[in-house]
Formats: sequence, C-alpha cells, structure tokens
Amino acid sequence: MARKPILPRVWHFVSFGAPGVVVYLCFVMAPILISFGYSLTNHNPFNPPSEYIGFENYRLLFQDEQFLAALRVTTILTVIVVLVPNLLGLGVALLLDRKGWLYNALRSVFFTPVILSSVVVSIIWTKLFDDRGPINNALRALGVEHPPGWLSDPDLALYSVASIVCWQMLGFCVVVYLAGLQGVPVELLEAAEIDGAGPVRRFRAVTWPLLAPSLTINTVVLLISAFKTYDYVKVVTNGGPGSGTTATIAFNVLATGLDANHVGYASAMAVVMLLIVATVTTIVLRFLRRREVDL
Repeated sequence: MARKPILPRVWHFVSFGAPGVVVYLCFVMAPILISFGYSLTNHNPFNPPSEYIGFENYRLLFQDEQFLAALRVTTILTVIVVLVPNLLGLGVALLLDRKGWLYNALRSVFFTPVILSSVVVSIIWTKLFDDRGPINNALRALGVEHPPGWLSDPDLALYSVASIVCWQMLGFCVVVYLAGLQGVPVELLEAAEIDGAGPVRRFRAVTWPLLAPSLTINTVVLLISAFKTYDYVKVVTNGGPGSGTTATIAFNVLATGLDANHVGYASAMAVVMLLIVATVTTIVLRFLRRREVDL
C-alpha cells in the first residue's frame, strides 16, 4: 500500500500548530530571553549606555539581604496559600456535594470572589482590616480593648495578606474538588458501604484517592499564583509595615525595575524567581502525578 505524501501532513500540522507556537514564542519565550539578556547587564534606561557584566547581578543577588528576606516572605506566603485553600476547599466541597437549589446558590457564593479583581478584593479587605474597620469594631464590642493591628503589626501583616489570597482562591479549590467528587463512581461507594465501610473509611479508601487529579490541579495553580503575588502586597501593605515585612520577590522585581530603574538587577531577580517556580512546580507535579498513576 502506497504511503501518503509527507508534505501535506507537514502542512496540516503547521497550519494548525503554527499560530499557537508563534504566540508562545512571542509572549512567553521572547520576554524570558530578553529578561535573561538584561540580567547580564547593568541596564538602566535613564543612565545609558548599558554594559555587559556577566553574572555579577546574580552574585550580588544572593548577598542581598532584601532579596533573601523577600524569598523568605514568598516561601511563607506560598506554603500558607497552598495548604489553607486546599484543606478548606475540600471541606466545603464535601458539604456542598448535594443536590438542591440551596447548594447551587452556595456554590455560586463561594466562587464569586474568584472572578473579582485582586485589586478590588485587596481594597475591600484593607477596609475590613483597618483599625477602625468592622473586624476590630466587632472585637471591641466583644470586650477586646486593644484589637490587633492586622496590617500595621509586622508580626501579623504577612499572615493578613496571606488570608486575603486564601479567601479569593478558596472558591477555585471548591469548584475543582466538587468536579472531582461528582466524578466518583457511585457504584464504588455503594460497594464499600455494603462491605461495612463507614463514611470516614469510604472517603479515605474510595473518594480521596479518586480526587488525586483535583489535588494536583489545585496545588499547582495555588503554588504558581502564590509565588508571583504582587498586587495584593502593593495595594494592602506596599511591602510594609516597616522595611520589606510583606515584600515578595515579585514586588521587589517591579519596585527595583520600575521605581529604581535598575532593570538589569530586576531582570536577574525575575530569572531566579522563574527558575525557582519552574523547579518547585516540576517536583510537586511529578510527585502528585505519581500518586495519580498509582491509583
């Protein structure tokens, strides 16, 4: 039997794949390569000309206390944002995995924050966390004479910002877990119940293993979203209170590149952040995918 000509098949692939490849190269790979190029220079748009300095920016970066503090802040924020919405989202999804108009309405309520702008959410929570805001006024009404300074106390500000991110991402986790719960075969649950398994045992032996893909999606999305957090910090605390208490790596990248105009140094930060995110995401994804394969 004669083989089909290869040229039409190549053209078929190119005609469908080329647009996506071009978009990816222009809007993903090109900015990454340009940033890496800038990171090897002392580029400052208001102090030309730029000079090639090799990896000097990277050497200085890991001696920079401000960057190391931002790395610590980003790590703490990421751990909180990955764990809390995952745990609460699973619990809420289990409660809402029922039929009825009330549960449908509650699903919409939980998902509403996800579609709001992060800037809008930040402004709302800034008012709520204000010293004279509803939260502290409620605490005073309950007898607390000196309510905490949620955004002014250096020991609390980072956790306040993390709680805002968790609140907005909770609805996303709920929807993903609900989709996973509705994909669990009823026959397996009924068989486990016939075998004498109680609700907890059924969840642990049947439901939880089948939620592995949902866990993977939520964890990876939360991980990437948390590590590049900028807008919440900019609107709520502007990196404070004090010096860099809530400043993330993404916040420092933009502050260094746009405010201080040290584009080369900021590009080095961005490249390091990209490498960290890519490495951690790859490790987590492989670990979670292995769990899916072992089902």
